[in-house]
Amino acid sequence: MKIRILSSNANLYSTKRLVEAAKARKHDVEIINHAKCDIVIEKKNPVIIYKGHKLDHTDAVIPRIGASVTFYGTAVVRQFEMMRVFTTTESQALVRSRDKLRSLQILSRAGLGLPKTVFTNYSKNVEEIVDQAGGAPVIIKLLEGTQGIGVILVETRKAAESVIEAFNNLQARVIVQEFIKEAGGADIRAFIVDGQVVGAMKRQGKEGEFRSNLHRGGSASVIKLTDEEETAALKAAKAMGLGIAGVDMLQSSRGPLILEVNSSPGLEGIETATGKDIANTIIKYIERNV
Repeated sequence: MKIRILSSNANLYSTKRLVEAAKARKHDVEIINHAKCDIVIEKKNPVIIYKGHKLDHTDAVIPRIGASVTFYGTAVVRQFEMMRVFTTTESQALVRSRDKLRSLQILSRAGLGLPKTVFTNYSKNVEEIVDQAGGAPVIIKLLEGTQGIGVILVETRKAAESVIEAFNNLQARVIVQEFIKEAGGADIRAFIVDGQVVGAMKRQGKEGEFRSNLHRGGSASVIKLTDEEETAALKAAKAMGLGIAGVDMLQSSRGPLILEVNSSPGLEGIETATGKDIANTIIKYIERNV
C-alpha cells in the first residue's frame, strides 16, 4: 500500500516509528508536510499538490496534525477523504477533538464521568463561577492550550477570581473545572486503536507539579485498567468518532473522570511505558480497512 503520514516534522518520535512500522510490513510510506500542501477544488476532481506534484495513488493517510495548524491540516485531511482515501483520523473527528468545550459536551451527552466544568461568556460574576465549579481550589484552562500549557491550579477563591478576571480582560476563553484532589497529580492515558485499548499508562506529575504531562517532566508507568476505566475510555473514543485516540482520565472517588480525548496522541510515552509496538498496531489497523 501507499501510506502517507501527514506530519510537519519528520524527526518526531511518533512519525519515525510509524515510518519504521510501515516499512517493516512492506508498505510504501512517505512523510508529507500538510502545511505545505496546496488544495485544488473543482467539480468532482479534488486534487492535492505537494512540491509541484499531485498526491494521487494514495491508499491511506495517518494525520499527525499539530494544534497550531488544525484548520489547514483538517482541510488537507478532508481533501484526501474527498479523494476516497482512508484516514486513520477523520477530519470531522479531528475538529471535534480540538475544541475542548465541544468535546466535553459530547462526552457529557454520552453519559461519561467528567470533572464539573463551567464556561461563560466573559461573565463579570466571577464569584459565582468559582462556586459553580465546586469552590476553590479550581483548575483554570485556556480553551486553546495543549501539553499542559495554559492550565493553572488556583488554590484560593480570591486568587481564582483574579485569574478569571485577568483572562476575561484579555478576551481569552477559559473553562473552570473542579480540582480532583484524590487524583494526587496523576492521570491515566488509555491508547485506543480501532475500538481496542492497546496500551495504558499512569502519568505522575513531578513533585510540586499538579500537571502530569510528560512534556512537563512527568513520569509514566504501565497500568492495568479496571473494567470501569476501560469501558469509559472506549466509550469516550467512540463518542468522539476517533479510530485512534489517547483518552486521559482521572481516578476519583466517584469513578473515572474523562479529562480529554486526544486525536493525535504521541507514541513515545506509551511505547516506552508499556513496551508495546503501538506503531505496528496502527499499520495493521490500516491494513484491515484498506
